Amino acid sequence: MVLFSEPGAHWRAVAYGPLLCAGILAVEWLANSTTHAFALGFCALALGGFTVLQVIAGRTHARVELTASTLRQGVEVLSLAEIAAVLPPEDDDAAQARPLGALTGVPRRRRGIGLRLVDGRIVQAWAIDHAGLRAALTGALAGSQQ
Repeated sequence: MVLFSEPGAHWRAVAYGPLLCAGILAVEWLANSTTHAFALGFCALALGGFTVLQVIAGRTHARVELTASTLRQGVEVLSLAEIAAVLPPEDDDAAQARPLGALTGVPRRRRGIGLRLVDGRIVQAWAIDHAGLRAALTGALAGSQQ
């Protein structure tokens, strides 16, 4: 059962570039001017292709999923049994801690949440909806300790 989830990237982003190219082609056609169908088709394929790569990377490295037993942050999976406590937002040690997910830092547009592990280390979980992840983590840890 998934308690919290952020996909990291959405597949709908792949359609934005090709839709823009189609819109430009429609404007050219409606304006009865020279249409650049080949160039716009090439640009649509290039934009769509590069965006597919970005979405795959986002869904791999920026995905967050909390279940009743694990926390997935990108490519790293942490068992909830390894988490001793969720640290308060103002904890200074958490801001300097290693982020989960095999990344060098907390991904853009996401905020870190300090976690104290049972071995004493402090790490950072992260999410766009950091308040939602904090609440779900706190609830999951309370439920697993009962």
